[in-house]
Amino acid sequence: MGHTHTFGPSSQDPPRRRLAAVLAVVVGTIAVATAIGVVVLWPNSKAVPHDQNPYNNPGVSIIDATVKAATPLECGSGGQGPDGLPEVAGKCAKVSATTKVGNATFTLDAARAKAGIKAGDKIQVVRIVRKGQPTSYQFYDFQRGVPLVLLTLVFAVLVVAVARWRGLLAMVGIAVTLVALTKFMLPAFLAGENPLPVAIVGSTGIMLVVLYLAHGISIRTTSALFGTLAGLAITAGLGLAATGWTNLTGVGSEDDQILVAVAPSVDLSGVVAAAMVVAGLGVLNDVTVTQASAVWELRAAKPAADIWEIFASAMRIGRDHIASSVYTLVFAYAGSAMTILLLIVAYQRGLAEMATTEQIAQEVVRTLVGAIGLVLAVPITTAFAVLLAPGPTNHVVPLSPPVAHPVGRRRAAPPHT
Repeated sequence: MGHTHTFGPSSQDPPRRRLAAVLAVVVGTIAVATAIGVVVLWPNSKAVPHDQNPYNNPGVSIIDATVKAATPLECGSGGQGPDGLPEVAGKCAKVSATTKVGNATFTLDAARAKAGIKAGDKIQVVRIVRKGQPTSYQFYDFQRGVPLVLLTLVFAVLVVAVARWRGLLAMVGIAVTLVALTKFMLPAFLAGENPLPVAIVGSTGIMLVVLYLAHGISIRTTSALFGTLAGLAITAGLGLAATGWTNLTGVGSEDDQILVAVAPSVDLSGVVAAAMVVAGLGVLNDVTVTQASAVWELRAAKPAADIWEIFASAMRIGRDHIASSVYTLVFAYAGSAMTILLLIVAYQRGLAEMATTEQIAQEVVRTLVGAIGLVLAVPITTAFAVLLAPGPTNHVVPLSPPVAHPVGRRRAAPPHT
C-alpha cells in the first residue's frame, strides 16, 4: 500500500461558513445604512424645479417632420457675432418640411446647413403659435429614436448571447443604475441636497445591487465590493479636496449658467466633486472584480501557496490592469472633449495654458482623481481578496506508489543501499 502524509486541517468548510455568515452581516449592515441614507437624502418633490422647459410654454410644441427640400440661402453669415465670437461663414438653408398639421418652412443657420440636411431627413421642429400672428417654425433636431433603439437592442442581444445569464443580469444592473440616477441622485442635486453624500449613498446602493446581480452572491464578489467601496471613499475624499484646492466652481459653460438660473438651489461646486465619484464607478468596478477573480484563480492554480505569494502574483496582474485603465480614462476624456481639444489647436494656445480654464480643469481634475482612486483600489481589493479567499488547501501527498503483487507470489525484498 502507498503511504500518505496529510498537511493542515481535514476540512475548511465550517470556517468558510462562519466567514460567509459574518460577511453577510457586514454587507447587510452596509445595505441598511445605505437605505437610511437614501431616506434621509431623498429630495422633497416641491424643491425640485419643474416646468422649466421653454418648449412647454403655451403655444409652443415640438413635432415630427420630414424634409421636402433644402435650398442654399445667402444670409451674410461670417465674421464676428454680437458677443465677439466668430460665426460660421457660409450659406444658410431654406428648409420646407411636412408635418402632421401641414407644411413647415424655416431657415437653418449656416453651421447646421454646413453639417448637412437633405430631402427625406426625419427631423423635429419647434411649432410656435401666437394669437394674431402666423404660425412659425424653428429647427429643433434630427429624429434619432429608431437608430438609438436598434443600437440598444443589438447591444442587449449581443451581451445576453455572449455572457448569457450574467449578461442579462448586467442589463438589469444598467436599468437599476438609470433608476437610481434619475429618481434619486439627480433630483436630490437639483433640490439643493449636499451632492457628495448623495453621490456616495447612491453609488453604494448601485454597487450593492449591480455587483451581486452580475457576479453572483459569493465571498469573492464581497471582496470586490469592499474594494469598490474603499475606492469610492478615496475618490470622494480626493474629489472634495481637489475641488476646493483648484477653485472649481462648476460654472464652465453656458449650460452651467442656464442650470444655475433654472435650479438656483443646486451646488455646482459640489456637483463637480460628486461627478468624480459617479464617473469613476465603471472603471473602478471593472478593476476590483478583476482583482478578486485573479486572486481566486491564483489560489486554484497554487493551492499550497501562502497569502504573500498569492498577493504578489495578483499585484503583477493588477499593475497591468492599472496601466490599461489609466489609458482608458485619458482616452475617454480625449474622445468626449474632442471639440475643445480641436479649438485649443485652432487657437494655437498651449495645452498647459488651456488646462487651467474652468471647463478643461474640471475634466483634468476628474481624470486625475479617478485615476488615483483606481490605483489605490487595486492593492486594497487584492488585500481583501487574499484575506477572504480560501487558505492553503489540504494536500495528500503519496510517498510511494501502490504496487500490485501477483497472487501466490511473494514480494521481493528491496535492495540494500
